[in-house]
Amino acid sequence: MAMFRLRPIRKQAKTPRSLRSVEAAFWFVLALAVGIGGSSALSGLPRLGELLTPGGLFAAEARGEPKTDFVTLTLSGLTQSPSAEKAQAPRPVLPAIAVVIDDMGADAVNARRAIALPRAVALSFLPYPEETAMLAREGARAGHEILVHVPMQAEDNENPGPMALRIDQPPQEMVRRLEWALSRVPGFAGINNHMGSRFTEDRAALIPVVEALYGRRVFFFDSRTSIASQVVPVARAFGVPSAARDVFLDDVQKPDAIAAQLALLQKEARAGGVAIAIGHPHDVTLAVLARWCANLKGYELVPVGIAIRLKTKREMGIPVAMLTPNQPSP
Repeated sequence: MAMFRLRPIRKQAKTPRSLRSVEAAFWFVLALAVGIGGSSALSGLPRLGELLTPGGLFAAEARGEPKTDFVTLTLSGLTQSPSAEKAQAPRPVLPAIAVVIDDMGADAVNARRAIALPRAVALSFLPYPEETAMLAREGARAGHEILVHVPMQAEDNENPGPMALRIDQPPQEMVRRLEWALSRVPGFAGINNHMGSRFTEDRAALIPVVEALYGRRVFFFDSRTSIASQVVPVARAFGVPSAARDVFLDDVQKPDAIAAQLALLQKEARAGGVAIAIGHPHDVTLAVLARWCANLKGYELVPVGIAIRLKTKREMGIPVAMLTPNQPSP
């Protein structure tokens, strides 16, 4: 943000409300970062600054991250003067929806059915199945955003799978296991937790994870398997883009139940401007989701990386980017 020295004038212009929001958000993030991670957290602020400024929405393209070419993002209130806003014709605002299919990799048949969904649907791959790398490459070639579904410690000793991150591990071991998981999924843009109800509640355990992610410039999508999850505040304090899941689609694997969850997802998107759902590569989920995507109107289906940016702005009190249709979603 540019800084200007105030000069005495007869009538001082008021600071635009949107800029006051940005200043307040900056100081809030600074205090949160130091409170959670001390001085080491300050290294993440430039990255979070990218996220919270107009250029940040497009910085991913310069780094070669997946490009979304069917949505135009324009930041309302931060880049335009009031007179310019009045001169423009009103633009329709569409609620944004992101869908992530995780637990990918173990079932090649249903993985390919998920890959056949619209490319805005993100695909999250478990690192340990043998066919994960091949299927992740297929998904990336089809235009999907790819995530690593990192196994993390669950409550009640439920097994999250090989090489899971646990709170009793030293930080070096956590990072070693994280790096192994990342190495197994080519072309990833971010991660989300597989299980992890115990691990994601522990701030100290999350710190080495988000520090490692910051160096890779990727996001941490919180599957929110625990209502006490600390993923979002810790990740953001270290400059790692993060937001949480709003709806699980298929806890009950019946068509009517999944349709009801999709309706809830649309309601959440209408209420807040953006909402994110997680589903799984079950036969019934993929069938219902394919029909729903084909008939979706009045909403914009976006990659989860863009939904995370929009949710971050909304939750920090910064005007959310307007979504205007550019061309039909594939």
